[in-house]
Amino acid sequence: VQLQASGGGLVQAGGSLRLSCAASGRTFSRYGMGWFRQSPGKEREFVGTISWSGGSTSYADSVKGRFTISRDNAKNTVYLQMNSLKPEDTAVYFCAAGRFNNEYAATADEYDYWGQGTLVTVSS
Repeated sequence: VQLQASGGGLVQAGGSLRLSCAASGRTFSRYGMGWFRQSPGKEREFVGTISWSGGSTSYADSVKGRFTISRDNAKNTVYLQMNSLKPEDTAVYFCAAGRFNNEYAATADEYDYWGQGTLVTVSS
């Protein structure tokens, strides 16, 4: 599975962005998907995850209620809708794919494939 993230950019605090992650391959619907982010000088952190069917999601406390993950298996794409953005959301955002023992996964080492990242900058 190859992943291509897009949709990053510069936005003012309080604004919104939608990230997309397009996957290649015919087995996309078998994979759980996740979004992670990494800021300069910080470790990569979990943002959110969605099960292969799209029926289950989980989010980091820092984004819960503001970010929403969805997927369209017919388009081999997963989305991250980000609302009420804050300067502390500034980071490179990565999408990832994996086949988990559970419905979804919140740790990076459970993912097998990673996209290249897209930069989100939130100005104050």
